[in-house]
Amino acid sequence: MGVGVDLVEVSRVGAIIADKGARVFERLLTPAERAYCESRPDPATHVAVRLAAKEAAYKALQGSAVARGIGWRDIEVIRAPDGRPDLELSGLAQSRARELGVKRVLLSLSHTHLAAVAVVVLETD
Repeated sequence: MGVGVDLVEVSRVGAIIADKGARVFERLLTPAERAYCESRPDPATHVAVRLAAKEAAYKALQGSAVARGIGWRDIEVIRAPDGRPDLELSGLAQSRARELGVKRVLLSLSHTHLAAVAVVVLETD
């Protein structure tokens, strides 16, 4: 079992977008994530909650994602058919989950205009 939580300040993400433009997130978000965030009235909030989810997933995968070579886009926030947020793991994130015996990934997201938080639980046998 693995658990990760992360909190991201929306204003910091907004400042980065204002300074460098939304393209700065191309290496962090998948094309689908970028399209979703850019379609929302407040893209910074939606980028922030996705970054929090990715960081929480890294923590749940038990170790430094950078050291393991897991890329930001190896973890994607998607919408399940019922509308709830879910995580899709690919590449090295998926390999690490297999090593840990992960059977199910649980994701909870919340945000306000100030902060975005994510909790990831990886269930194993």
